[in-house]
Formats: sequence, structure tokens, C-alpha cells
Amino acid sequence: MMNYVWIFLVLSALITGALTGKLDTTVTAGINAAKDSIFTVLNFAGIMCMWSGMMRICKDSNLTGIINKAAKPICKRLFTDIEPDSKPMQAMLMNITANLLGLGNAATPLGLKGMRELDDINPTPDIASDAMCVFIILNTASLQLIPTSVVALRASAEAKNPFDVIVPIWISSLTSVIVGVVAIKAFIRFEKRRGKDC
Repeated sequence: MMNYVWIFLVLSALITGALTGKLDTTVTAGINAAKDSIFTVLNFAGIMCMWSGMMRICKDSNLTGIINKAAKPICKRLFTDIEPDSKPMQAMLMNITANLLGLGNAATPLGLKGMRELDDINPTPDIASDAMCVFIILNTASLQLIPTSVVALRASAEAKNPFDVIVPIWISSLTSVIVGVVAIKAFIRFEKRRGKDC
């Protein structure tokens, strides 16, 4: 689907450029943007490598284990129908920890593993369980202590202080997590009550 979107955008730009007599400017802008994107990716890759190394140190120093233990009581309350020491809970805790540490690339496979583990114990495979719905909200909103990707992008764009967005990101992501969890829990409760009434 995205391929068709990109083709549409490129063709629209070329046709508009031809109709307005600015085709050469449009083509030049496209070439310059492609060139700039290479430099952005290279800068971004270097910064991401540095942060990935820092996160590896956090893992080796057992910081991830400490965060896991801290998050476990909260997860017990959020996922009341999942056993605390079960495989699904462990996979979800690893995903939440990776997100907290800003490991977006590492968090994705852990999130997929967590969802597979939840699906294995789901009594209705065609319908997402309550735990799956809550987990997807947590994974999507994902509170981050270190927003690595945003900081890396700002640094590659030569921002004066790439880290000055951290506090606003904490506030906005914490707000989105709270609103998301409250909303999904309300929907779950509503569905259970409706099921009883039927």
C-alpha cells in the first residue's frame, strides 16, 4: 500500500512541477533531499550506535533487571489474568523495560514475542484478549526514560541542546499511558458488564 502512496506523491510532484513550469526545480529539490537524507542517516546511525552501547552497559550492569523488578508490581495490577512468573509476563516486562530505556529497535521483537505468548494462552484466538489490548496500549504509548531516537534525530539536525525535549516527552508519554490504560480498562469493564446483562 505504501508503495502506491509514494508513487502517487512522486508523480503528483512531477506533474505539478511540469504544469507550473518548475520541473527542473522539483527534480533538483528531490535530488538534494535524497543527498541530505544520506547524511542524516549516517549521523543518526553513529548516535544510535553510541546509545545502543550505553544500553548494553545498562543490561550488563543489571539495570534492566532492576527496572524489571520495579515494573513487576505495576504489571500484576494491569494484567490481573496473567500469572506473574509466566512466560507472557516475562516477555511483556522485557518489552516494557526496553521501551523505558529507549531501545526502540530492541523493543519491537520483544513486543512481538510478548504478543505471541499472550496469543498462546488466549482462549479465543480470533479475538484479542483483555491482556493483549492493555499490552498494545502500553507498547504504543511507551513511556521512555531516554528517548534515544528523538535525541539522535535532534543531534543529527545540529540542535543546540538535543536533550531539552526529555521532560516534555516524559510528561506527554506518561499522560498518554495513563489515558490509554484508563480508557482500555473502562472499555473492558463495560464489555464485561454488557456480557453479564445479556
